[in-house]
Amino acid sequence: MSSGPEDRAATPIEAVVFDKDGTLFDFHATWSTWAGEIIRDLAGGVPAREAALAREMAFDLEAGRFRAESPIVACTHREATRIVAKGLGREATEDLETYLAMTASRIPQVEAVPLGALLDGLKARGLRLGVMTNDTEEGAWAHLGGADVADRFDFVAGFDSGHGAKPDPDPLLAFARAVGVAPARVAMVGDSLHDLHSGRAAGMRTVGVLTGTATRGELAPHADVVLPDIGHLPAWLDR
Repeated sequence: MSSGPEDRAATPIEAVVFDKDGTLFDFHATWSTWAGEIIRDLAGGVPAREAALAREMAFDLEAGRFRAESPIVACTHREATRIVAKGLGREATEDLETYLAMTASRIPQVEAVPLGALLDGLKARGLRLGVMTNDTEEGAWAHLGGADVADRFDFVAGFDSGHGAKPDPDPLLAFARAVGVAPARVAMVGDSLHDLHSGRAAGMRTVGVLTGTATRGELAPHADVVLPDIGHLPAWLDR
């Protein structure tokens, strides 16, 4: 017999796995800035090329922001490379993938909330913490290290870590196995439907946050709760 919402709510949380972009870090403040820079760089000052890249990436050049429907928001780094290559009118190459990875790893990350204090508070509760991102694992470690919080996590994985990518549940189940916590006692926290679908499929609690591109209305049907940002997570855990 499957458990209902009341049963899940009564199950204590022992571990939390976070998405990275749009969850730990504010999506637009970080990735819209990056996208604008690479579009200008790759287009080489040719307006038609800028327009073609922006169209494929669903990026609003005038506003300097990704549109909510952008495939870049939740896709893997490799899928993003194919999208950018299509905007350039050529095939994806290893050189292009490397260029995108290098520029992404160097971009300053804007924390959604002060991460050090939040993560220390969660660890003080005895929670095991992890990150699962559709970015590369190397990029994840670089961004967490840049925010000086890499040592707070028991598990960090990217799409290339050998566990698969969201929305599949496998990478989240890999986290649960790594920390020895049953999936029902894990909360998956993310800003996209990919995150929430992955968490639900893994049998975890799902927590949506509004620091990405999705709206409350889009996330709510797939989440146990939708919070403004991860700073509200301790209060939700208390409830």
